[in-house]
Amino acid sequence: MANQKYDASSISILEGLEAVRKRPGMYIGSVGTKGLNHLIYEIADNAVDEHLAGYCSEIRVTLNNDGTATIKDNGRGIPVGIHPKAGIPAVEVVFTVLHAGGKFGDGGYKISGGLHGVGASVVNALSKWLEVEIRVGGEVYFQRYERGKAVAPLEKTGTCRKNDTGTTVTFLPDDEIFEKTRFKSEAIKSRLHETAYLNPGLTIYFEDKRQGSEETIEYNEPDGIKAYVKDLNEGKETVTDIVYFKKSQDGIEVEAAFQYVNEFEENILGFCNNIYTQEGGTHITGFKTKFTMVINQYARELGILKDKDANFTGLDVRNGMTAIVAVKHPAPRFEGQTKTKLDNPDAGTVVSAVTNDEVQLYFDRNIESLKAVIACAEKSAKIRKAEEKAKTNLLTKPKFSIDSNGKLANCESKDASECEVFIVEGDSAGGSAKTARNRRTQAILPIRGKILNVEKASIDKVLANAEIKTMINSFGCGFLEGYGNDFDINKLRYDKIIIMTDADVDGAHIDTLLLTFFYRFMPELINQGHVYIATPPLYRAEIKKGTKSKSKGEFQYLYDDKALEKYRKEHAAGSFTLQRYKGLGEMDPDQLWETTLNPETRILKQVEIEDARLAAEVTSMLMGSDVSPRRQFIYTHAEEAEIDA
Repeated sequence: MANQKYDASSISILEGLEAVRKRPGMYIGSVGTKGLNHLIYEIADNAVDEHLAGYCSEIRVTLNNDGTATIKDNGRGIPVGIHPKAGIPAVEVVFTVLHAGGKFGDGGYKISGGLHGVGASVVNALSKWLEVEIRVGGEVYFQRYERGKAVAPLEKTGTCRKNDTGTTVTFLPDDEIFEKTRFKSEAIKSRLHETAYLNPGLTIYFEDKRQGSEETIEYNEPDGIKAYVKDLNEGKETVTDIVYFKKSQDGIEVEAAFQYVNEFEENILGFCNNIYTQEGGTHITGFKTKFTMVINQYARELGILKDKDANFTGLDVRNGMTAIVAVKHPAPRFEGQTKTKLDNPDAGTVVSAVTNDEVQLYFDRNIESLKAVIACAEKSAKIRKAEEKAKTNLLTKPKFSIDSNGKLANCESKDASECEVFIVEGDSAGGSAKTARNRRTQAILPIRGKILNVEKASIDKVLANAEIKTMINSFGCGFLEGYGNDFDINKLRYDKIIIMTDADVDGAHIDTLLLTFFYRFMPELINQGHVYIATPPLYRAEIKKGTKSKSKGEFQYLYDDKALEKYRKEHAAGSFTLQRYKGLGEMDPDQLWETTLNPETRILKQVEIEDARLAAEVTSMLMGSDVSPRRQFIYTHAEEAEIDA
């Protein structure tokens, strides 16, 4: 076990806390469900740091029925002594001062995750109240905070066994900050399970005590990331065994596991100090680049690549690969506050060197696995060349100009930052939308019926689909990022791509098909916040003439059945007439503008991905060809479905 100094003097102070409540998005990414769940991750990550330091073996995460969350660990307990500089208990410094923690300078941790050490204070600042209980030295301490400020001094509340140590944090998210304050358990469970994979000696207990969703799960993965790869490939035809290696060099630990499956895709997940780096970074670049070089070298030595200038591309080599690449770095640097991309050059150098040595060591001893990997690369190269030819025909020989892209009614402005395109279902709704729109900044793109389900279709069928070709040409940024490097987000002609379909089951199905297309072929449109879903009303309620009413105005648009139910309670039966919109085409242009097109009055839902790994799994399951898991998923989660307004 490590024997590092960890007391009040380990806590360093960098700056104050005031800005967090004013700009929460800078610290947790958003004030939606993603940011809300992030509060739990920040406190849990601090407990994981205790595990990395050698002091914590159990973490318990509980969603309580009153809307609070509790995170409990059996680590050393946050120091309670008086901080030498601040003159207050160190635990109070941790929860009330931004950039204060044991992760700076010569603090208590050599390796840590956490949000640059600001996690605890940010969670406190964005909570209506937070309570911390610390068990250390045979004594129990307690302090309560409200909206980031201590409401009473740290107090000693009891005693405990000397070997019973740890920290328990309970907090209630502030409804003045967050759009919603109900935690979503699926993403939380996915994150906790992932943490267990990355830390084989750690056990994480999850309990949901909320009425109607009670659940208890234990996560413990003694096989670590090898088990992670195995689970990611569950149900797929494997081509090789799982290859695993772990090695430290220049103070950086590299751990990787990979396996090939009979699929035309790659799935590489990167981590640094237990934090998922969604956008990759130097560690992923180092792994990919060196792995590609090694495979090309072997292919040449085996006579498979005969031309000395010929090489498989990186995409060819990684065709069918599922991989986890995890590094532990003493001083990680990330691009962006919420850590989506690792920026340390030395991490790339070390990962490259370790990958070179370990991969060659494995393939020298497992020639059949090597041949299977090269076969995957050969298959990929053939398919890629066929696709590139098809894409060339699509992108270099358009059948129509940009401004008359099929049925696209383009806008007048060429400034992408102010332009938006509405994807509309059917000619009827399209005609109404064209009349209602602001022609200067709003384009209308009608599509005919339901587009192709790209999850089930081959690439050639996708490229042959008229509606998909029209969208690709209309957006102007290409597609299939990484396959021929066609996609360029900077060429996108519209800042907002808005899906506008009827508020019925068919409309929802079209939404799903379009989102599947964007997610698989243009993921950056979603990742960079360009995709939205319009929210047309379901009803128009109008007060009958001569009826006294407290309502504002004579009529009101109602966007869902809950709103209708509330409206009925506020109005006597027979005091109003109700119009049910069966589709956008039933609305006259003025109504469509007022409810769905006007930026001043409309409701837009921005599409975002909270958990990229979970999203990929669910998309494959719900939109793929295998019916059995889809049926089970729908049966299990039907009652959890809700409409965000």
